[in-house]
Amino acid sequence: MRTHRVVVIGAGIGGLVSAMLLATRGLDVTLIERAQSPGGKMREIEAGGVALDAGPTVMTMRWVFDQIFDEADADFSDRVKLLRLETLARHAWSQSERLDLFADPARSFDAIHAFAGKREAEGFARFCARARGIYETLRDPFILAQRPSPIDLVRHAGVSGLPNLTRISPFASMWDELGKYFRDPRLRQLFGRYATYCGSSPFLAPATLMLVAHVEMDGVWRVEGGMHRLAVALADLARDRGARIFYGQNAKRILIEGGRATGVETEHGEIISADAVVMNGDAGALRAGLLGAPAIAALNSAPRAQPSLSAVTFALRAQTHGFPLVHHNVFFSRDYRAEFDDIFRDRRLPRAPTVYVCAQDRGDEDVPAVDGAGELSTEELRQCEKRTFRFLADCGLDIQAPPQAIARTTPKDFAQLFPATGGAIYGQASHGWMASFTRPGSRTKLPGLYLAGGSAHPGPGVPMAAISGRLAAKSLMADLASTRPLRRAAIAGGMSMR
Repeated sequence: MRTHRVVVIGAGIGGLVSAMLLATRGLDVTLIERAQSPGGKMREIEAGGVALDAGPTVMTMRWVFDQIFDEADADFSDRVKLLRLETLARHAWSQSERLDLFADPARSFDAIHAFAGKREAEGFARFCARARGIYETLRDPFILAQRPSPIDLVRHAGVSGLPNLTRISPFASMWDELGKYFRDPRLRQLFGRYATYCGSSPFLAPATLMLVAHVEMDGVWRVEGGMHRLAVALADLARDRGARIFYGQNAKRILIEGGRATGVETEHGEIISADAVVMNGDAGALRAGLLGAPAIAALNSAPRAQPSLSAVTFALRAQTHGFPLVHHNVFFSRDYRAEFDDIFRDRRLPRAPTVYVCAQDRGDEDVPAVDGAGELSTEELRQCEKRTFRFLADCGLDIQAPPQAIARTTPKDFAQLFPATGGAIYGQASHGWMASFTRPGSRTKLPGLYLAGGSAHPGPGVPMAAISGRLAAKSLMADLASTRPLRRAAIAGGMSMR
């Protein structure tokens, strides 16, 4: 018998995981999503008559999803078809400067040796060991834990683990630490790009983000049919386990009674009463009062953190010539520092951008979040597009696509799609050693209200969002088990969705 009701706001990866796990545990789960399909930022758009991924293009940390599906008594490989990439990425600085990284570190070592010499290849080997060490030090006590503090990390490490904790270099910048392994500025630039996976600058992000390199070298997969299939699979499994999912339903406010969250009112005035609410959206939506003024107090008041990168993206169906594309392709600018100064210091489009191109024919370049206020002019967008494709041509990639086959997304579009983000794709930027500790955890100050998604601990990225959903479900179940059944809200003027 289902004894507790839960409402999940948002069908991003974190919300889908929470809904699926809570339904698996016998709770009565309703998930509402403002869009017409699941996935959140793992969305799909049409360009040139075909559906293309317009969000994440690959997944890492497969073991996270293997475990989550196993908890729901399902086989991940049966529901999502994955193809492991042997070539992690192809990198270019010009027509003559190209370097591939591989799933096999020995092949990457050989490629770097041929590209930049023995010293740089040996630096790569040492860098791999360092990245692995950081990951193994932080995996259990930080990534998988409920929002730990620096003191919690020290306590977990104990006396014997303190040397490992000091070796993660939390106070050093990623860029400075990379200089210990690579003298070739191109390699320093290549491995510095992992900071952008969290929407951050390698010049401002802590060296701990070098662990992302190990995560990628540990395995990168693409999803057959596109990454959006992963979101669809999670939604299907959540339904199979008893959750109800309603699309085109936007949450207007979180209902509060007796000092705790007791349900959700939709923008259509429908009332969904519940014993607990999981909010899978940007935490800034709570602080901004977008889910009702009383819910503002759910989070600690804190100065607004620097937003992460936004993007100008071009999803297109096109003919390509020249450059031999693989799934991941990165075309680097010549002056990386100037690029990030443009973005984070001067808050403008980079004059010489680094461009990422997915083999599914999706390209993007990083730009600053705009806080929903600024808007790129038509001329700025035209120049951005012109610079992007001209730069790709300079590196040997010629792209031919009719205008009607190109779907563009700007920072303003991202701000409208995802309220309170200001266009930032990854929540707050991971700048400074304390940044990772300032994200809210799954529990809020408002009893009965929980957070999931990339703006909550442990942060952005497909596997991290999934972990946040699992942490929210775990916290909710533990709290419900420690309380007696609660009286649900009864509010006049609404229409129950039950």
